[in-house]
Amino acid sequence: MMLDRRLPWLWALILGLVATAPSPDLQSQIPPITDPKFIEDCVKTHNELRSQVSPASGNMRYMTWDEALAKTARGWARKCVFQHNIHIGKKHACHPVFKNVGENLWMGTLSNHVPQSAINAWYNETKYYDLGSNSCTKVCGHYTQVVWATTYKVGCALKLCPNLGKRIAIFLCNYAPPGNMVGRRPYLKETACGACEEGDICENELCKNTVRDKILSYPYWNPSWEVPRRFSCNPYCQFYLPIRLIGMVLAVLGVFIVQIKYPSLHLMH
Repeated sequence: MMLDRRLPWLWALILGLVATAPSPDLQSQIPPITDPKFIEDCVKTHNELRSQVSPASGNMRYMTWDEALAKTARGWARKCVFQHNIHIGKKHACHPVFKNVGENLWMGTLSNHVPQSAINAWYNETKYYDLGSNSCTKVCGHYTQVVWATTYKVGCALKLCPNLGKRIAIFLCNYAPPGNMVGRRPYLKETACGACEEGDICENELCKNTVRDKILSYPYWNPSWEVPRRFSCNPYCQFYLPIRLIGMVLAVLGVFIVQIKYPSLHLMH
């Protein structure tokens, strides 16, 4: 009798879970953070817009992809909450090298062109910003981070979030070094590349540097706050873990052999 009463509730729960689960077709449109085209779309769109700032920038750096920033973006995007990462202000919580990072967040309908649409939407806040007076009449923080001259690393992630609505996705980018420093302008008004650092070359109105722009890998790092936490075993771990396991097995085997050979050992004083 009790089971009969619970059946409608069980069916409602099952139907609710099915309704909110993303369809395989939609899920297939979500590229991983390692997808070459996704990476190219994110980096290329950022650099194209950075090269188009008006007035021109003399110190605008070229951006390259960063694996650790992308992992941080993925870790937070998968929570499917439209709010900024609460760990951003904690030292090295979002990157193993950079103490702090910047962040831009977008939510909208899933399409094949989310990176371009989202980054362009952030950049379009330029209409509310005045470089001369360093003032904003509405919302400008996304724009100023996109065009923050000293930022040169970016990592992004895309996540489908049925809990936020049908076909709704969150797109998130993290930046290093971070922008939007209080009281500072995002870039120096100057002839394009007129204030690049020593060792830089000018390409497409941006300051490039082979050392700074090198693509680095962080295969053994993941955000400590990510749940479920991803396990990574670095070379040190890979070397000592088998040794510890073998040691434990030998210790157990040794105890077993001693107990067989000396069955009354535990009675001795």
